[in-house]
Amino acid sequence: MKALSAGLETHLRSGTTTLCHCWKLTRRDGTAFGFTDHDRRVHFAGTDFEAAGGFSASAIEASEGLAVDNLDVMGALVSGRLTEGDLAAGLYDDAEIEIWRVNWQNASERVLLRKGNLGEVTRAGQSFTAEVRGLAHRLGQPTGRLYQYACDAVLGDEACGVNLNAGAYKGTGMVSAAAERRVIEASGLGGFAEGWFQRGVLSFTSGANAGREGQVKLHTKRGGIAVFELWAPLPGEIAPGDAFTVTAGCDKQFTTCRAKFANGVNFRGFPHMPGNGFVQAYAKRGERNDGGRW
Repeated sequence: MKALSAGLETHLRSGTTTLCHCWKLTRRDGTAFGFTDHDRRVHFAGTDFEAAGGFSASAIEASEGLAVDNLDVMGALVSGRLTEGDLAAGLYDDAEIEIWRVNWQNASERVLLRKGNLGEVTRAGQSFTAEVRGLAHRLGQPTGRLYQYACDAVLGDEACGVNLNAGAYKGTGMVSAAAERRVIEASGLGGFAEGWFQRGVLSFTSGANAGREGQVKLHTKRGGIAVFELWAPLPGEIAPGDAFTVTAGCDKQFTTCRAKFANGVNFRGFPHMPGNGFVQAYAKRGERNDGGRW
């Protein structure tokens, strides 16, 4: 049950209300935006909530226990601060969202309806639908370490210890040709072996995708020219002359960690853990060292 301020409760009991919804969206980089379905700007708690009549929300449902409560927020890309390119680039992934019910004539009379995080965002033309997940969804996320063959560290992080700024693991290239915003031919990287940057990160430093990055799916060579295929298209057009950096990739296996990065001492997996074959094995009759049998 929501606790209402005395002023808001009086307003609701009056029979004639001036209420609107306000959404506060805070990205993981700390950038915050405010939107409201009212036809005028609303301001409270240091945030301006921009009038955006294209926003609407599905019914908000709450349940007891630890079930994850979801709702959908639908809207149009009518704000200059909310662009399709930023959505496609993942800048709003897992962003924190607050949904308020506000008396727009007196914004001090308000109640927080829901607080959670953005989940799946789908787009169609200039409109989008964003899933809002309740706080309970955090309880379904894996935490701690996993007992598995593969390494659970992120290449280059504190647990891994590899310096990705070293010349052996980082290259600088320039686009010579591109297709479908995800296949890139580049110069300046001929000294690296084929596959060296596979599973790595390609980050643009100029052009329409400056500041954006993509995960490398394949790294091949064609006549001395490096060819990269990304897992997902980038939001902007890739043009010849665009500059980028790319870092080496890792398949999380112990042999790769030791041979490619000389970092076996920091490997965060369990390469010698017994597999299904060991579990299903049974004792066999053999000979003792003294010639007897057991």
